[in-house]
Amino acid sequence: MTVARIINDKGRDVFTVSGGISLAEVVATLADKRIGAVVVVEGPAISGILSERDIVRAVAREGAAALAKPAAEFMTVRVVTCRPEDTINEVMQKMTSGRFRHLPVVEDGKLAGIVSIGDVVKRRIEDAEKEAAQIREYIATA
Repeated sequence: MTVARIINDKGRDVFTVSGGISLAEVVATLADKRIGAVVVVEGPAISGILSERDIVRAVAREGAAALAKPAAEFMTVRVVTCRPEDTINEVMQKMTSGRFRHLPVVEDGKLAGIVSIGDVVKRRIEDAEKEAAQIREYIATA
């Protein structure tokens, strides 16, 4: 299974923000959209990613005052991305080694979607269930 299948099934919508908006506005977006991260963009380019973890760290470090500051001050700037042709196993490796849960998908130099650890786990479970059903069917007909 590839990333392309995941984003084609779940949709390619990605919530993006400008680095200049306040951290409080990002928090409101995450809560309103029920998501765990937003991609920070400047024009067509990805400049960072801001997750719930980044926000918790910001508030722990600076208190409530962090919420009034620009999102760009707290975003992760070294954004690891994946491509639609990447496999689920490759994506899982990136997420595990980087210790993050959201991975933007880039296609032809443009943001094409985002996959979360939940998306990947869901697909792995579906694949395992299909394989188990095929094995049961094979055994029953043998």
